[in-house]
Amino acid sequence: MTDVSASPHGDVPETTDSVEVANESVERAVVDTVGQPADTTVDEAAADSVEDSEGSGADDPDGSEASASRTAKRLEEEGDIAADYVEELLDISDIDGDIDIEVRNGRTYLSVIAEDGDDRLRDLVGRDGKGLEALQELVRLAVLSATGNRSRLVLDIAGYRARRATELEAEAQDAVEQVRQTGEPVHLKPMGAYERKVVHDVIADAGMVSESEGEGPRRHVVVSAGD
Repeated sequence: MTDVSASPHGDVPETTDSVEVANESVERAVVDTVGQPADTTVDEAAADSVEDSEGSGADDPDGSEASASRTAKRLEEEGDIAADYVEELLDISDIDGDIDIEVRNGRTYLSVIAEDGDDRLRDLVGRDGKGLEALQELVRLAVLSATGNRSRLVLDIAGYRARRATELEAEAQDAVEQVRQTGEPVHLKPMGAYERKVVHDVIADAGMVSESEGEGPRRHVVVSAGD
């Protein structure tokens, strides 16, 4: 597992610059671990599978009680490993935050919540959530290194994903209305696999059809009326 605390820059100074150093540590650790910049997708095929497997029961194929128990134990272990890793990062960057772990729909959700009056956690999210995505990938790699299992863990910081989900739902509804009015497909802007999943769910609930098109950073959702 990559150790983000082993920074060539030495200890993190106790200043407001610690957030920037933490971001640099995350990006540097991702590069060291996977050999590519933090804002590129580490495994696009695996990320895309998230859209198809969310809530499908793939983690519990036979539906047995024993299988469900094993899955729950594995997800709890993922959460503990991820929480320890994030807590270490927060410690070296001198940022306070409460960590909440929740398991639902066959996936572990890890939320880092800022203490009252401290907005520095939001800086870790980065522009358009790129810092958050890089950190999430790093946490998943930490879980993979510790357990040998690829994780579908979702990391949220300072409520970013909840706010983003509200925006995505509004964009998806707008696309649905546009398709109903024009009958023509609507191409949404590129977004990550988890965000596409949010959009797919909204489109499905509206009785429309959606699919992902494009490769890498250009992958996006196309909304249509279907046949």
